[in-house]
Amino acid sequence: MKLESIWPLFGLEIAAPRIVLRPVRDEDLPGLAQAALAGVHEPDRMPFDPPWTDADPADLPRNLAEFQWSRRGKVSAADWTISFAVHFDGRIVGAQDVSARDFPARRTVNTGSWLTASVHGQGLGTEMRAAVLMFAFDELGAEWAESGAKSWNQASLGVSRKLGYELNGVTRVAPRSGEPVDEQRVRLEKTAFVRPDWAISTRGAAPVLAQLRIPVR
Repeated sequence: MKLESIWPLFGLEIAAPRIVLRPVRDEDLPGLAQAALAGVHEPDRMPFDPPWTDADPADLPRNLAEFQWSRRGKVSAADWTISFAVHFDGRIVGAQDVSARDFPARRTVNTGSWLTASVHGQGLGTEMRAAVLMFAFDELGAEWAESGAKSWNQASLGVSRKLGYELNGVTRVAPRSGEPVDEQRVRLEKTAFVRPDWAISTRGAAPVLAQLRIPVR
């Protein structure tokens, strides 16, 4: 019996022109940790809440593994997250998540991501977000996608604008104690999605729909 027969998410793959997205397996954890330890953002600004990249380098790999394992244990029809490892040029360079609560009723997903600093500025953030949106809209049957970024994070907000998201309010967060910042929320309707001039190819989507209890449309 293959592992994906037990846990169908492990059989999922989304291929875009330059990257491949696969749900994080245990063998991906060293590459994912290495990508994070190499640096994700400038140290004077924190894009994540909680601020997981502030961890001591000796603790970060173990923290990352614990986080990934905890997500696997919380996959249900009512609340699920798929955390993809981003494979590029023969190595793992980051992660792209898609999650939902009460998806059969709300038909809404949330996305979040990070990339190791050495590949910033190459358009990979746009490609991985577009790929997971196509998967969510076309394979899962989502009608809306939501996301957010700190108000200073123009790279992330620029990806959102490029793909057709609309502004959806501002909230106040404090990822680092005593350092409150504004977070800009964004929202995208399926019909407003600005699709790229390429398509994804997917493998193993049907068993994932069954695992997440999403009816085939």
